Amino acid sequence: MFQDISEEEHQSLLKAIAQITVLIAGADSNIDTAEIEWATKLTTIRSYSYAEELKPYYTAVGESFDDDIKNLIAQLPESTEERSDILTTHLNKLNTILPKLQNHIAFKLYESFVSFAEHVAKASGGFMRFASISKEEKSLMTLPMLTPIILEIEEEES
Repeated sequence: MFQDISEEEHQSLLKAIAQITVLIAGADSNIDTAEIEWATKLTTIRSYSYAEELKPYYTAVGESFDDDIKNLIAQLPESTEERSDILTTHLNKLNTILPKLQNHIAFKLYESFVSFAEHVAKASGGFMRFASISKEEKSLMTLPMLTPIILEIEEEES
């Protein structure tokens, strides 16, 4: 799946889910435990119940996810703006990595990143989860720093 990228690029892809989690969970300046716990569960769920091509990816992400989250929170600035800027810069680097992958894999990864961000944003707050997404989370949950991947439809040879 990742044979066309370097080990460093592969590690960037593996760290992306933790970075997305901290970016979204901390967007409203409060990294909520419920958001982190849900992200951990979602990573586990996606390792066995998700697009077949991405199960190995989520399995690998899950192996270090808790440590990755703890390290990010410990290493990043407490300032929401500074933390968001650093995470956005890291995630922006995926724009040079994703196009190196097979198109359908890059497309599925991109979609999974965006849906993961949305799940984290919905994980806390609000009354019975209504109005649970803050305006800060909403502005980031589409991951605007990532260039959308368009699924190329392969033409059949005639």
